[in-house]
Amino acid sequence: MSIPLIRLVVLYGGVSAEHDVSRVSAAHVLAAADRTKYRIIPVGIDQRGVWHRNDAAAEAIAAGAELPNSLEIEGPTVNPFEVLNGPPEDLTVVFPLLHGPHGEDGTVQGMLELFKLPYVGCGVLSSSVCMDKAMTKEIAARAGIPQCRWITFRDGVDDARQILTDVEEQLGMPVFVKPANMGSSVGVSRAQNREELDAAINHALRYDDVVIIEEAVVGREIEVAVLGNTAPDTSLPGEVKIGSDFYDYADKYLTGAAELMIPAPLPEDAIAQIREYAADAFIALRCAGMARVDFFYEVGGRGWLLNEVNTIPGFTPSSMYPKMWEATGIAYPDLIDRLVALALEVHRRRSSFSTEH
Repeated sequence: MSIPLIRLVVLYGGVSAEHDVSRVSAAHVLAAADRTKYRIIPVGIDQRGVWHRNDAAAEAIAAGAELPNSLEIEGPTVNPFEVLNGPPEDLTVVFPLLHGPHGEDGTVQGMLELFKLPYVGCGVLSSSVCMDKAMTKEIAARAGIPQCRWITFRDGVDDARQILTDVEEQLGMPVFVKPANMGSSVGVSRAQNREELDAAINHALRYDDVVIIEEAVVGREIEVAVLGNTAPDTSLPGEVKIGSDFYDYADKYLTGAAELMIPAPLPEDAIAQIREYAADAFIALRCAGMARVDFFYEVGGRGWLLNEVNTIPGFTPSSMYPKMWEATGIAYPDLIDRLVALALEVHRRRSSFSTEH
């Protein structure tokens, strides 16, 4: 008797500035997923928030055809509940590849919880907390994980003039300015003086009403992939050698100017320490399934400094998360299998909780 295929619904696109990155990630996950284990249902969400069942991509997968580098948002519009919930006899797992707001921030995860469906990755709380860099920093600080100095500015709450003075006095220049709830370096600027800082804050406010201003750290950019639930595994670290002033959107996805070194050339004790910090951050932030934890390494200075935690890291050919696991001994198709198994483990545990008074 053959084992029934798992119905794997891959969500991509989304209402986010990272829409295009998601389409590339989805194409490569679909190409790598083991077709003897999964019946893949690609579902694209356009930038208006409308859901489309991509039948053309599903047919190409079934026929063994090669997929394009970036998956289109095409096909008939569908009701989310109907496309996510397959026949009762099918085991469905949802794989959200929705980078940024409206996908990585707990919104889609909350919907999937209401639908009682297993899904890959972090739950509602950890997704929303890790998406908000300000909240991530607060929790990491309580957990004793070292970080660079920062100031949070909330539009409409904090004094817009005072923040410029506070940054100059407490952090100095230059600084980096980021929207609290965004990824892929969207909305990030480097400011070297008061005028540039004011412009950078206004630029970041295009994407969010909470802005993080961080001291500029002169250090190496090192990342660790984390995989697991309550007892997570960590990968060998990877290093990003940037091609511009900082690791920006163009370096990550357009120019290919950034050099990725996996494993990062580091002493063994430094590798052990960063892997421990990555696991500590994953657990403190209540992550599940996967995350990529990014650090700065100040050689001869403070050592490791947590930068941020990404709960839906990129899965493109140039993305660090799958590359670090490949270097650690887990191939791309096996990584997908592990993530699906972890999703089912979390779902079984949550489904076992009592709903009785």
